[in-house]
Amino acid sequence: MLLLDILKQINIITGILFMLCYAYQVVYLVVGTVVKPKKFKGAPMTSRFAFVIAARNEENVIGQLLESIRAQSYHKELIDIYVAADNCTDNTAELAKEKGAFVYERFNKTQIGKGYALQFLFEKIKERVGFDYYDGFFVVDADNILDKNYVYEMNNCMAAQNKLIMCYRNSKNYGDNWISAGYSLWFLRASRHLNNPRQYFGISAEITGTGFLVHKDIILRDGGWITHSLIEDIEFTIENVMKGEKVAFCNDAIVYDEQPTSFSQSFHQRKRWTKGYIYILKNYAFKLFGRFFKGKGFSNFDMIMAVSPAFFITSFALAFNVLMLTLIAIVDISAALSALTLAIGGLAASYVLFFFVGLVAAICEWDRIRASNKRKICSIFTFPIFMATYVPITFAAIFSKAEWREIKHHATSEDFSER
Repeated sequence: MLLLDILKQINIITGILFMLCYAYQVVYLVVGTVVKPKKFKGAPMTSRFAFVIAARNEENVIGQLLESIRAQSYHKELIDIYVAADNCTDNTAELAKEKGAFVYERFNKTQIGKGYALQFLFEKIKERVGFDYYDGFFVVDADNILDKNYVYEMNNCMAAQNKLIMCYRNSKNYGDNWISAGYSLWFLRASRHLNNPRQYFGISAEITGTGFLVHKDIILRDGGWITHSLIEDIEFTIENVMKGEKVAFCNDAIVYDEQPTSFSQSFHQRKRWTKGYIYILKNYAFKLFGRFFKGKGFSNFDMIMAVSPAFFITSFALAFNVLMLTLIAIVDISAALSALTLAIGGLAASYVLFFFVGLVAAICEWDRIRASNKRKICSIFTFPIFMATYVPITFAAIFSKAEWREIKHHATSEDFSER
């Protein structure tokens, strides 16, 4: 049957396209599994740092973050904290002031998002002491908790001539449910099987959201913070890759991040990310591919793959399969059964792929996952389901508006002072 043949051919083409995009990550997976992350030699604790925090209605958690900063093993007198209380309607500003932070309140209903809050905060730092006063700037989120050696380890990495550094992003609520576990396993995989092999091969790591360090030279070069898209962190990475910089990865500097547990919150957050991916693909894809083909580094290709064209390829394939199944069923019900079997086989293959990716990440990082063994095992089976929810999220991002939305965070009674 012609329609069935077309379906098979399109699925083959889609599979080939997917492999062309991501086959190299099989190498990442192997290297990330067998090669231990790089350790950096101890360096003198003489650098001065500023923590830069954009916070919107974070009175529940910002106190714990600031306490974890004050509890650092690094010299306290060399650490300052700056908080942008961004469109807050709670006591975030007051609590941050009580904990000794420099707090600046921002009320802007037009320029909404973390990138604008960071720009505002860097402008305030420039007015107060100037960018050159600090050697580096840590960008963290209000819901984070830092390992006590976080600054010490990041300073060691910066002393090794690294101007952009991504930390190891762990989770403080892995065990809450399948949603928080899905996020957490994805970020653990990003550390072990993406950023770790990238560092091994001399490729730029990727900044993902929180816990990263920017050397003053970068801020001085740009005059502050310059990216404002829905995924300002990845845009910042790409901007620097295009300027010849590389992001280093510091496996021993640990940030514990809180993940959403509500599917509604997760849906809107990931829809924003996906909308941001569309923006990145539209505005940077040709530039990065051009740099890659001109021999300016594999990082350019890798950064495009990092914005997940896989989700768009998969979503297109699924939509095409549904359409063709419907048309085939109208024409020939027996052929539709063959097409349905083909589609189910594709779904099963996708489940096995993500199950394997999650399994390897969980095994490699087992001792660093703060959850019961039962929850760890269950999360491996639910991880492919979490990833599958990106399909409807992708369609929602393509056909509807996405924006920054407040995510309610919660304090924890767990002790994160020891690894």
